[in-house]
Amino acid sequence: MSRDLLSTREVAGFLKVNEKMVYALVAEKGLPATKVTGKWLFPKHLVEQWIENNTTNFPQSIDRLSSYNDLIIFAGSNDILLDKLLSLYNRNSGSLAVFGNLGSMGGIHALRRNLCHIAASHLMQENEKEYNFDIASKELASMPVVVNFCRRQQGLLLAKGNPKGLHSVDDLLRKAVQMVNRPLGTGTRLLFDNELKKAGIRGEQIEGYDREVNKQLDVGLEILSGRADIGPGIEAVARLLNLDFIPIRWERFDLLVHKDYFFDKAIQQFLALLHEQKFRTLADETGGYDHTLSGKMIFPGQEQ
Repeated sequence: MSRDLLSTREVAGFLKVNEKMVYALVAEKGLPATKVTGKWLFPKHLVEQWIENNTTNFPQSIDRLSSYNDLIIFAGSNDILLDKLLSLYNRNSGSLAVFGNLGSMGGIHALRRNLCHIAASHLMQENEKEYNFDIASKELASMPVVVNFCRRQQGLLLAKGNPKGLHSVDDLLRKAVQMVNRPLGTGTRLLFDNELKKAGIRGEQIEGYDREVNKQLDVGLEILSGRADIGPGIEAVARLLNLDFIPIRWERFDLLVHKDYFFDKAIQQFLALLHEQKFRTLADETGGYDHTLSGKMIFPGQEQ
């Protein structure tokens, strides 16, 4: 994947629009851009991702993912509790579950392309109450079965003892504060950017906003090492690494299961774990999780 930086003229040529339209796309449509020495620059790989995320009317795939009764392929948003449950499943089920860390949006794209059986996603919708349905209905030819995995406490991770006295996103504007971020296409980044928007803060105003790491745990490790002061993440990471935590909201983390595979033996075996006490014990011991809805079929046919 290219990491080239495009100028305004170059990105206009890439998108086949005039330069004035580029500025409008930045302001109104969220075209990824950064300002360096007073000039707009556009990371090419993020522009390509932005184009894919805004594409509609995908052709329906006719190829079915190879089905094995003893293999499940997950893709999407990484999570500490999900990692633990996958390990438990692999040790005890006689089957194998593998996971591709692509972020929530990437997981849904993988589901669309028949590259996985299950997508793990927590993409908050504009109403801030519902999750995943809007993007799934736009990206997928038909709605998958949606089963809740858990609810998670999302917020801001910061060094133990909060040495810089940080209490909200407004404090990110301090010049002495360095943040670390999650990539575009992740549910955590979507939530964080939404909090910035509500506070009237632009990402380019924050030191370190463009510095991205691939996993929830990586955000905590950057803070633990002193390379960053604060970053968006889940409470479970703060507990694991003994960091301080500023809560923002509880979110719903779902498993989107391709309807063609929902009744496969291995998938039903995995979903059954969500109703067992050993899963609830794992969640309670990890902390930062609510398993009240775990295993509940959110779609189709049941009210939340």
